[in-house]
Formats: sequence, structure tokens, C-alpha cells
Amino acid sequence: MDHIKRKIDHNFKFIEENLGNSADIVKRKMEVNGTEIGYIYLESVASDDKISNFFMKDISSYIKNKKKPFFDEIFDSLENTIPNSHLKVVEKKEELFYLLSGGYTCIFVEGEKKALAIETKTTLDRGVQESSSEAVVRGPKDSFTENHNVNLGLIRKRIKDKNLWMQEMKIGRRTQSKVTVSYLKDVVDPNLVERIMHDLKKIDIDGILDSGYVREFLLKGKRSFFPQFVSTERPDLASMSILEGKVVILVENSPYVLIVPGLLIDFMHTPEDEYQKPINVTFVRILRTLSFFLTIFLPGLYVALTTFNQEIIPNELLISLAVQREGVPFPTAVETLMMIITFELLRESDIRIPNASGSSIGIVGALVLGEAAVTAGIVSPIVIIIIGVTSISGLLFTDIDMVNGIRWWRIIVVLFSCSMGIIGFVAVFLLFIIKLCSLEYNGVPYLAPIAPFNLEAEKDAIVKFPRFKLKKRPSYLTNTNQTRLRDKNEN
Repeated sequence: MDHIKRKIDHNFKFIEENLGNSADIVKRKMEVNGTEIGYIYLESVASDDKISNFFMKDISSYIKNKKKPFFDEIFDSLENTIPNSHLKVVEKKEELFYLLSGGYTCIFVEGEKKALAIETKTTLDRGVQESSSEAVVRGPKDSFTENHNVNLGLIRKRIKDKNLWMQEMKIGRRTQSKVTVSYLKDVVDPNLVERIMHDLKKIDIDGILDSGYVREFLLKGKRSFFPQFVSTERPDLASMSILEGKVVILVENSPYVLIVPGLLIDFMHTPEDEYQKPINVTFVRILRTLSFFLTIFLPGLYVALTTFNQEIIPNELLISLAVQREGVPFPTAVETLMMIITFELLRESDIRIPNASGSSIGIVGALVLGEAAVTAGIVSPIVIIIIGVTSISGLLFTDIDMVNGIRWWRIIVVLFSCSMGIIGFVAVFLLFIIKLCSLEYNGVPYLAPIAPFNLEAEKDAIVKFPRFKLKKRPSYLTNTNQTRLRDKNEN
């Protein structure tokens, strides 16, 4: 890298040429006590008010100490005057671009081969708000934002422990995005941290714009419809996971953080589970578990029974189904797939349409299309009921990767069932379980603590035990410092 030139004009020209004479470049030269100084910044990311009010309007009044260079005098004066800002001495030209893009103002002194960079970035992020993708029934209302430092602070204010480590690196040749790996040093499995850091350092890409980029690289070569990392906007969930012995990955400019590893049981839980009575939480978790299997397997089971294995259905119910299907021109599998795809279209459009009209259009669309399809004799009423129960069960899961995984497996189950009946249904069910059992990350099974079975961890799996009984962290996550609750009455 080239060093900064002594001439201010040479440095200005270098910056302008490399930034393509961008419209947001602001530069100025002025004379202070007989010495020429100049400053430059990008007005799109820097605050004019901070630059003028904090130091530029007062720079001419700084007392010059004849015993040391003028540059050092400015640095010392600014350091003492603005103690809360970040000040850096820059000697390499290439460092200027990252600092300017980050909202810094660079000050040059004629005759000095270095520059002073002071943080003056403007506010380009929304403030801390309530999560938009994860409903908060009870608990903290704050959520992560696009501001990286704010996100780190939301975790820091919850875990005030010296063992909370946050290792930062920059990824992306052009974006230079900050990626921070956060964990409890005395709790986490060191092999997990080492693997994550190793995989992150191997990423060589033009830019990282969201945590989704990082997830793809960390799961490179692992093929699964279901997510193996939890993506969340909620700082309380991220903090809970860190306390359990997991690792949280934060990416600059992304309001979603990654929790590693993500297990299937994690998607059956919500942060509100920790704020409610255990008996109520247990009931809700059982509902979620049943819904998970219903939304995937119910349409396929219906297709298998009505197409191939009608002898399993009771006679009264079979007669009722036959009457309902009278006049329907399509096979059961076709009408089932049609309604599944129709609902997915409605759900996707409901997500994309602005909030003001999205929900009403989705509800009206489902009612009108369902009623019209039955009246026209295109589908039977029982299919509308089956798809309705399937769809409602699927709405319990909000993570988009989990939703997409459920979609794929639901269609696969229907295809197997319509080709081989109940035998195909059982075969795809076994394939589903085998696939889930085969998934792991850093040696942690995806179905833990159910398979392999872990009695201690089962106290907070589907059945929720009172908090005073949850004395140990899950052994499948960490073998160090497993005690999270101590009884003060015990010796």
C-alpha cells in the first residue's frame, strides 16, 4: 500500500479518482496559524452537523504548542475535546476508503505523511423497534436492527459477563462487512467456535449483505430442506441461546442473527415459553409438535387412503367421501395438489402485499376460492377441510426456512402416497425420520435431545419443567460448566 502524500491536493485527487468523482464527496481546505489543513468526507454517510459543530468551527482556536508537530497538536486537542468519538491515525492510502465509507472525516495537514480520521457518521438506521417477523406475546419488545454496534449492545446489556466474547472479522472484498461471533467462553464447546471461525475465514466473496450469505457458506455441502441454524430478530432469544452454550453470529447491516447450531426442537419453542407457566408451555409445545406432523403428512395420508387403501376407512365415512366426490373430474391426488398450491399462492401473496390489505385479501381469497371450487365441482368439500387443517397447522411456524422445508416434504409425501398408497406413505415417513436423524452440525444431532435420548435435556424439550429443576445445560451442546442453577442451601 502507498503512504499518504505530504501534499493535501495529491491526497484529495487520489480519493476523488478512486471514487469516480462521486457526487457525495465534500472537501475543503483552510489555514490555521499559518499551516494549511484540509478535510474530506462523504456527505451521504457523514453528518454535516457533527463535522461543523464538534470540531471544524473550533479548530482555529486550538492552542499551538511549538514543541511538537502541528499534526500531533490537532490530534491531542480533538482527543481531549471529543472523548466519545473514534479517532484514528491513518498512514496508508487504501485505509481511507473504508473509513470514508464508514462515515469518518479524514483531516490532512500540509507536510504530514499521515491523516487523522474521526468518526462523524450520520444515522442511517431505524431505531430499536418491535420485531416485525416474530410476534411478541410476552417479553421484551426490542429487536435487532441494521446497526451492528446496537446489536452487540442489545446482547451486552443482557449478559454482563466477562466471559461473553465477541470476535469480529471483516468479510467481503468490496463490502468489508463486519461479522461478529458471540459466545460464552467458559461455556461453549471450543470445537464449535473453532469450526465456525475456520469456515468464516475461508469465505472469499465480493460482498456479504445479510446473515443469509454466511449461513450458506457455513452449511456448504449439507443438503436439507429444514434449517440447521435459527435466524431471529429477537435479542432475548439470542441471549438465551448464548447462555445455553450456543454461538450467535451477527452480520453488519442485517437485523437477523444466526444461532448455531439450530435443532428441530428449537423450532418447537418460542422465547415466550420462558415467561409463562410450565404447564401451559407444555400444552402449547405438544400442539406445535402435533401440528408439525399434521401439516406434512395429513394430505398424503388422505390421498393414500382414498386412492389405494379404501378398506381401512370405516364404511360410513367411505360412503360420505364417495358422495362428496361425485362429479369431481380430477383424481384425489390432483385436486389435493391443486389446493395445496393454491393455498401457497395465497400465503405468498399475503406476505408480499402491504400490511394494510394483505390479511384481508388472503382471508377473502381463501374463502371465495374454496367455496367457488366446491360449488363448481372441481374439488370435493373434504379436500377443502384437509387442506384447511394442513394450512392452519403450518401457520404455527414462522421461520421462512422451516416453512419452505415443510412445503417440500408435504409435496413429496403426497407424491409417494399417490403412487404406492399406504406403503408409499410409510416409506416416505421412514425416509423423513432417517433424513432428520442423519443431520448434525459439529457433532450435535439435529433431533437432540429426542434422538439420541437425553433424559436431563428432556426437561425442557417438549415437556417444560419448572425453572428450579433445570439445573444443567444440555450435555449435547457443551461438556464444560454445565451447571446453570445452584441451590444456595446446598453445601
